[in-house]
Amino acid sequence: MTSQRLQQLFSFLKESPDDAFILFAIAKEYEKLAVFDTAFEYYHKLVAIDPDYVGTYYHLGKLYEEVEQGAKALDIYQKGIDTAKKIKDQHALSELMGAKMNLEMEL
Repeated sequence: MTSQRLQQLFSFLKESPDDAFILFAIAKEYEKLAVFDTAFEYYHKLVAIDPDYVGTYYHLGKLYEEVEQGAKALDIYQKGIDTAKKIKDQHALSELMGAKMNLEMEL
């Protein structure tokens, strides 16, 4: 199952296989298509290639929440919090702390 957008993203990926934005966009596309295993695969590849791409942690955590894996979501949020502190990204830090706190209240 591939959309026209995915086909375009894969052509970009061939030119820049480690481009964080392209990997993120592919993960989001698979998430929209509800192909969660593949979305997870691309999010995790992105974390491995560019662990400072801090936006990944929020979206990956939310996907774990969607598939009811709260413990994994909490772990990802914490990794994102640690990364946001390291790179001094206050906006991402605030979002990740909020997401983690909301999930902790639900569990």
